[in-house]
Amino acid sequence: MLDYILPFIVVLSVLVFVHELGHYLAARMCRVRVEVFSIGFGPELVGFNDRAGTRWKIGAMPLGGYVKMLGDMDASSRPDKNAARLPDDVWASAFPNKSVAARAWIVAAGPLANFAFAAVVLAVLLATDGHPFPRSEVGGIVEGFPAAASGLHEGDLVTAVDGTPVERFMEIPDLVQAAMGPRYQTREDRQILAYEDYRNLVRGVGLPPIILTVNRDGDTLDISIVPVGRSVIDSTGREFPVFRMGFIAPTGPFGVLESMWLGLSETAWLTGATFDSVGEIIAGDRGSEELGGPIRIAQMSGDVAQLGVVALLWFMALLSVNLGLINLLPIPILDGGHLLFLGAEAALGRPLSDRLQEYGFRIGLALVLTLMVFATWNDLANLQVFEFLSGLIS
Repeated sequence: MLDYILPFIVVLSVLVFVHELGHYLAARMCRVRVEVFSIGFGPELVGFNDRAGTRWKIGAMPLGGYVKMLGDMDASSRPDKNAARLPDDVWASAFPNKSVAARAWIVAAGPLANFAFAAVVLAVLLATDGHPFPRSEVGGIVEGFPAAASGLHEGDLVTAVDGTPVERFMEIPDLVQAAMGPRYQTREDRQILAYEDYRNLVRGVGLPPIILTVNRDGDTLDISIVPVGRSVIDSTGREFPVFRMGFIAPTGPFGVLESMWLGLSETAWLTGATFDSVGEIIAGDRGSEELGGPIRIAQMSGDVAQLGVVALLWFMALLSVNLGLINLLPIPILDGGHLLFLGAEAALGRPLSDRLQEYGFRIGLALVLTLMVFATWNDLANLQVFEFLSGLIS
């Protein structure tokens, strides 16, 4: 309970609160009356009314939340057909009475709040704790290593190692090791790469170089480096070489302005990486078993929480980006579906028919429920629940 369920509830509740707060603040900005602000669904556990008439409450099922505005039929924000019959002074503060632009802003504000939350959290972490997974940027050159004489500069962004694209610094050592291993094995005189410590290096003269493709101030350059290495003996007595080029990552902590910029850029990178992953799943390049649901989120929340507050905040930033993107999917019942309807209304000059919107919401609900069932199935499969049950039966 304490290790998994509690962190899951805390993480999800914070992210849902941020999302719904975006809708709420945008609605108040546009003078729309908010009737309910709920974290969770189902029976109310606790709540209160504020001076503006909004009921703030916590539901029994902490798997989401909603903001119900005047003119909404229910928590899914379907339009209430009877809202137009309200008195004029009340109808003026109803959501359907606002312009298309105002309604689109209110709908989009939820996902935007998730992206903003991720950017702020990342900026604070970068300013206070640094970056555990920095970009493939050269943060510094170590004197005495080959990188110092190669023409590599601090601030260069490494985009490929021997033609293999990279985005994170942690990818570079593995690629260098993989590339140099076969070259080392073909050498007759292996001692040419050996050294006793990092202060007494012997360069691998005659070995093919590693080609680093870097971006420097918008220009693409290829830089050749022959790494140095030493023989290492592991616990089993096996000898193998370890190679180094001699540059380090910019791990931080960073200054305030740089942290703010990096927070935005990291949020943009996470957004693009998530899009790419979904695209690869749709194209069949990645397995659909990677899609996870509430069970996996709960498992990951518990695992990450045990690593400390910093790790948990990084996880929350990543999850916030995912929550924002999911809600922007063009599926009726999600924010993206509402924006789709509003786009159609702007193009046609009138709202879509009640019947068409009703069918859209039904289809959207079916799609969301299907996706949740599929993701939960993946969660149970990854936890080997089915194998366990099968073992009990057999």
